[in-house]
Amino acid sequence: MNDYHQRARNYFDHNAIGNSNIFFPLTIDNARLYGWELSIRSPQIAHRGEVYLSYAFAHAEGSGAVSGGLTDFSPPQSGYFLLDHDQTHTLHAGFNFRLPWQTTAAGNLYYGSGFTDGSSDVPAHLEQHTTLDLSLSKPIAQNLTIGVTALNVANRRFLLDNSETFGGTHYAEPRQIYVQVRYRFHY
Repeated sequence: MNDYHQRARNYFDHNAIGNSNIFFPLTIDNARLYGWELSIRSPQIAHRGEVYLSYAFAHAEGSGAVSGGLTDFSPPQSGYFLLDHDQTHTLHAGFNFRLPWQTTAAGNLYYGSGFTDGSSDVPAHLEQHTTLDLSLSKPIAQNLTIGVTALNVANRRFLLDNSETFGGTHYAEPRQIYVQVRYRFHY
């Protein structure tokens, strides 16, 4: 959660066996990814922390035949089509701060305009979605720190992927709360 760098997306198409989360790559003859990204990070605010914003406007398209993988997926034979990772607008905004009493807090707001709707014969996207993640930690002894992290605080459920391949249907994870106890050993 404290890592505010946006993770790079893997733009090759992939499919899981059933809903097992075991993935086999699926390769397509051609792909084009285009768009732009803007990232802004504030300087230190009151020597305590920073805020950040990252916005991407992008498209992911493919053309040609399937050239590898285990599927009977047949893309259109002419022109470009949307890949399952196509999402026009993606926004991350958040903060990382050191609070009084050696407490740290972080938060991240994520917005996506919706991935490709795999059940539609016409180019369409699934519904837009927003999630909020928060974390708080505090050392309680010289070598002992406790923390709590809440993912998808609003418990917002939404459809992420419904592509017609054998990957299965995927929804966003429900609210998750993690408690962490960290002890630093002396060697």
